[in-house]
Amino acid sequence: MTKIFKQLLKHWKTCLVIFVLLIIQANCDLSIPSMTSDLIDVGIQMSGIESTVPDSIREESMEAITWLMPESDAELVFDNYDKQDDIYVLKEDAPDLSDAFTMPEIALVSMASQGKEEVEVKDLDDACKQVNGMIQQMPPMLSDNQKRDIIQEQLEQVVSQIDEDTLELMESQGKVFVKLEYRAQGIEEKTQMNYLLKTGGKMLGYTLLLVACAIGVGLLASRVSATIGKDLRAKVYKKVMSFSNEEIESFSTASLITRTTNDIQQVQMVCVVLLRMVFYAPIIGIGGIIKISNTGSDLSWIIVVTVVLLLAIIGILVFVAMPKFKKVQKLVDNLNQVSREILTGIMPIRAFSQEKYEEKRFDQANTDLMKNQLFTNRTMAMMMPLMTIIMNACSIAIVWFGGLSMDLGNMQVGDLIAYISYTMQIVMSFMMISMVSIMLPRASVAFDRIDEVLDTPLSIKDTEKVIDKKWQGEIEFKDVSFKYPDSEDYTVSDLNFTIHPGQTTAIVGSTGCGKSTILNLICRFFDVSQGQILLDGVDIRDMSVDQLHDLIGYVPQKGVLFSGTIGSNIKFGQDISDEEMMEASQVAQAEEFIEIKEQKYDSPIAQGGTNVSGGQKQRLSIARAIAKNPLIYIFDDSFSALDFKTDAALRKALSTKTKDATVLIVAQRISTILHAQQIIVMEEGKVVGVGTHEQLMKTCEEYKEIAKSQLSESELGGVC
Repeated sequence: MTKIFKQLLKHWKTCLVIFVLLIIQANCDLSIPSMTSDLIDVGIQMSGIESTVPDSIREESMEAITWLMPESDAELVFDNYDKQDDIYVLKEDAPDLSDAFTMPEIALVSMASQGKEEVEVKDLDDACKQVNGMIQQMPPMLSDNQKRDIIQEQLEQVVSQIDEDTLELMESQGKVFVKLEYRAQGIEEKTQMNYLLKTGGKMLGYTLLLVACAIGVGLLASRVSATIGKDLRAKVYKKVMSFSNEEIESFSTASLITRTTNDIQQVQMVCVVLLRMVFYAPIIGIGGIIKISNTGSDLSWIIVVTVVLLLAIIGILVFVAMPKFKKVQKLVDNLNQVSREILTGIMPIRAFSQEKYEEKRFDQANTDLMKNQLFTNRTMAMMMPLMTIIMNACSIAIVWFGGLSMDLGNMQVGDLIAYISYTMQIVMSFMMISMVSIMLPRASVAFDRIDEVLDTPLSIKDTEKVIDKKWQGEIEFKDVSFKYPDSEDYTVSDLNFTIHPGQTTAIVGSTGCGKSTILNLICRFFDVSQGQILLDGVDIRDMSVDQLHDLIGYVPQKGVLFSGTIGSNIKFGQDISDEEMMEASQVAQAEEFIEIKEQKYDSPIAQGGTNVSGGQKQRLSIARAIAKNPLIYIFDDSFSALDFKTDAALRKALSTKTKDATVLIVAQRISTILHAQQIIVMEEGKVVGVGTHEQLMKTCEEYKEIAKSQLSESELGGVC
């Protein structure tokens, strides 16, 4: 988990921008339910009346309502209204007058209702006339202030008998007064439409901003995760490219492919989810809780019960499914391993009629993965319906108990709708976190597997030191011994010989005697266990691997071609001209089959060179090494797929091309190395003979046996 966050911290600036966008998005998301509530409670039920202070009021209503105010409030009200004909209009710079208007409005509406379900303008007018009539019926000797004091005392007695909850609910009656006033003036519909358009426009603006932020977050999160994936793939690729054969053999090829693709994809996907959900869920959850607490409702226990149930289900499912999630990656490795072995070995499988056996082996690996994924998928599939049931039950409970609260007059319709929306947002935030909590362990396992590759110590210690000298190409083995990792016995031991430039040196011997191992040591695919390998007197461990490989043209035992064209494969080792490419193909005896192809050097090569024969593959591999024009040529039994005529022609052309270079050939056929200036004979990891063909026929029994088994007396030249 911490490793994934460390990757995100590398992109902290973008993550900070994402966090800001998420805050804006959450603010919009949390504002929309309250605006929906206002749209219903104010826009529809109260005809868009937001305040108990009327923007305009008729003269008769103004007289009645100001009689119900203290003298100071009445004077303040008259000071902030301008009279136009028989209408008082509120001044633009007027202060908040709601404290002055609310109680008198409640009193007037209460007088107008008189037990009626709905109050009309006529009822309000009658109430105003009643108040004005009461003033006129008072004794004339009383001053206006005394009349107000009498009315205020009666009003305060009524208010003192009302509890606070009822009083808060009655405050909406003040808006009823304003609503009836606007209706009497004929501006109710205009006021309502203005409010609906204003609030609806605000909701639309918030929604568009929310969408823009969500798109921005998605874009930036995808870019960050894609960059993390790209960087990790590049690091893994660079690390694997620096592996020696020892490290590559410690990981299976299928596992390295899975780690580079599937595992990094898991990390990349979790990074997107973290940026889009994990950062967002707490913001929306905490914001929803704050919004609900501000409603003053007593339904909070429903949310507590819902969250506890959700956490219980998540805990059980995570406990059951987590071990299976951790097992998935290993099963994917195993399936890739089996698939790769079957696909690369399809010819031997068919030749030995083992299709049924391999089919069973693949089916077993496939079934193991399927069973594991079925279990985890079923577990996940069960989680979503359970959470949906809990969410719907929560909604039903809120509607039920909210309806009871509305019936008691403690909640309005819009408040209930907003409450449901906020509750769903809180529950969804927990669901988001639960989804991530299930994905994180699998991603954590994947990251550990990636780290396992990146943290693998290299057995080949490379140096950046580049030795500046004119290289000749002389290779000297001094007391060289080598054993493979985890092996007790030495593969080769006590090797002492020199390979001279301008000469062809051949290595022969029985299978498993260490011929290819010597070539691997020269190329530093492995490092020697003991002794030294010197190139022109310099230990090859003291020069950079890149500099060493620049001097070598290597043709492996099994020709390897890359998808592309014939030309791109020949030019693979060096940026050369078309003329140099053609010359290399002529020396390698590849021109004859290239020229008969319709597209010639632009002819396509399939992955692994499956659309060319073994001999053609070898010749193209040889042409690739020749095109590099190296100082040292290394051929690891690279002529085995060639017929004798092509072999002889290639060696003749090669001797002219490589006359100044160091040529090292490992061969099984004596005819291939018959005219080499130096032949090294290997037996059980030791050198048992060094010399020319004629010398070895006289001095080396092992070589003589090999030669006699392959050549006739005439070919041996009479040497016994």
